[in-house]
Amino acid sequence: MTVKIAISSYSFSGMKGDGHTKYDFTDVPDVFQMIDHCVAWGVDGIEFLNEHLTLSDVTTPEKLAELAQYAAIRGIRVVTLAASNNALKTSAADRADDLAQLIQHIDWADILGAPFVRVLGGRWNTVTDFAQLTANNGGEPPAEGYTHEDGLAWTTTSLRYAAAYAGKKGITLVLENHWGPTGTAAGAKEIHDAVASPYLKFVLDTGNFFHLEDQYAEMEVFTEDLAMVHAKMYLGGSRVGVPGLDYARIRQVLDKVNYQGYVSIEFEGFAEPVDGILDGIATARRFL
Repeated sequence: MTVKIAISSYSFSGMKGDGHTKYDFTDVPDVFQMIDHCVAWGVDGIEFLNEHLTLSDVTTPEKLAELAQYAAIRGIRVVTLAASNNALKTSAADRADDLAQLIQHIDWADILGAPFVRVLGGRWNTVTDFAQLTANNGGEPPAEGYTHEDGLAWTTTSLRYAAAYAGKKGITLVLENHWGPTGTAAGAKEIHDAVASPYLKFVLDTGNFFHLEDQYAEMEVFTEDLAMVHAKMYLGGSRVGVPGLDYARIRQVLDKVNYQGYVSIEFEGFAEPVDGILDGIATARRFL
């Protein structure tokens, strides 16, 4: 198995400051500088969170085109634009606004030439304490007066529409295991199967099943329709208390489907960001 390595802009958090011990999601190089780092590190691609494009004031078609050209000239593929959608809102107007923002991010990805847009299954935000969230297997109760079925219908409707729109542009939505309804593989699969679109697949976050009895068995569920992988790395120890990951075992999971796509490094440790990213690259090259 040979994969292509990308770096998530998330990994750069704190890079402009005094290290990850003073972690700040907004304390990052601009997105052009991130591409320069990817060139220096010899990786294949980059994954941008929509928030980091906004922080760099790269949100207009002209600026996005400039960034796309900058990356292409330097041989770096923009692999993914990570949207932060959330259809679990009790107001129909708020859900419509959320879908409109997701559609906008698909348009951004189109200009950037990104084949994937990362999407989420949403959060009710009825549990705000992370320790309690993990104790609940990543799940949380619906907002008062609503049901799981209500949320599934809202999320399915939004993602089905967005997937149809994305597909016309040659873009695939990738659903991440990211707490709430997608805190378990079964929850993510329920959404995936209900949307039933060839333009909605999975992105496996290797660090977001740690709270379950057998995280590697959960990962195997995603291989049924896997588009890409987020490889969490924790040099210096995890900021959220995640135990170390066995990448030799993760390779065995991915080998079952002969995975050869992108592995995007997401550094989330206490070490200096550059050290953590370089360690992540080395780990991916060693095991994957």
